Amino acid sequence: MKKNSTALLLLGLMGFLSNGDVYSAAPMLIDIAGDLQISISSASLSVTAYMLAFGIFTLIIGPLGDRFGKSKIVIISSFGTALFSCLSIFANNLPQLIVLRLINGAFAAGIMPVSMAIIGEIFDDSKRQNAIAKLMGMMFLGGAAGTAIGGILSYVGSWKMVYFAYGIAELILAVLLVFTLEKRSGTVGKLNYFKLYRAAFKKGDLLRLMILIIVTGFCILGSFTFTGDLMKGLTNLNVLQIGLLLTLFGIGGILGSRLLQKLSHLPIQRFCLIAGVIGAVSMFGLTLSGNIILLSLSIFGFGMGFIFLQSTLVAKAQSLMPKIKGTIMALVSFSVFFGSGIGTMVNNKIIDSMGISLVFHYSSLLFLGVGIFAFFIIKAQGLKPRLAKEGA
Repeated sequence: MKKNSTALLLLGLMGFLSNGDVYSAAPMLIDIAGDLQISISSASLSVTAYMLAFGIFTLIIGPLGDRFGKSKIVIISSFGTALFSCLSIFANNLPQLIVLRLINGAFAAGIMPVSMAIIGEIFDDSKRQNAIAKLMGMMFLGGAAGTAIGGILSYVGSWKMVYFAYGIAELILAVLLVFTLEKRSGTVGKLNYFKLYRAAFKKGDLLRLMILIIVTGFCILGSFTFTGDLMKGLTNLNVLQIGLLLTLFGIGGILGSRLLQKLSHLPIQRFCLIAGVIGAVSMFGLTLSGNIILLSLSIFGFGMGFIFLQSTLVAKAQSLMPKIKGTIMALVSFSVFFGSGIGTMVNNKIIDSMGISLVFHYSSLLFLGVGIFAFFIIKAQGLKPRLAKEGA
């Protein structure tokens, strides 16, 4: 059990770094643009390249874990993302930076979905949801803290120092994972993408969960992108202070994962209702005032509600097809990515025409709606407290 806890910690830290690697670019775009003598919009193409590769390769790498072993794939992905984060310091023009970030994103695509699949294998039914919540909490704490870390390191050094620091930290963790993760063989005998994904799409219960996960990404992560802009309009805080405040999203997720353990006697579907209420109230609360205490509580509750809801949906999705967890987690990760991407585009249009507050108002209602629908969908499947035994 101690080894499992160590694996969870290391995978969580790797998720923290790989997710932070993405969001750290936000405060650095001005420096990147100035150093490479390009516009800020051109510099943002390096972020787009990373995210595009991440979205596509998630669907490619997930089944590789089912075929060749999830530990092997996550270790290769960790070394790959570490290497190309470090190599980013040699980018002297935009095309070079785009190529390096593209390859970096491709390797990073194998970290979080495969890590969650590993956690689904090494923890039993009674502890799986809590472990998944902790892993996700670390991941989103990394994303929330990435803006602050990127801002601080680029301020005292340069944007290249940020990518190099992330790369070295990822390399150290990759080495530790080699000696920590249990080497398990694949769970499928032949790699057939069409067969694996066809089997997943034929599962009606899974498809309903995927739709909810897409909507979750749309209303939660699609709006979280604009939380900093919302707070900037409500307060006199600077970018660094706002970045530090946003880390409460990840902290709320981590503490929420601990709370899940204390509520383990409750049926799993009830967490969906609890999450919907906490998340909806918190999102709406973000728009009410510039009071730092209220904003802090709202961001904290926002993160806790998200982890409650997402960990429940992920744990349930894994239990439906336990033999191909890598493929299932690839679908989950892509659904979140797809939903958040669409949400960001839609919300950007809404902000331009009707204001930023409306985004958080309607998203809070969607958050509550997902919680209610998830409650009835999971309840209809006759789930016992926590998760029913998976079987073979």
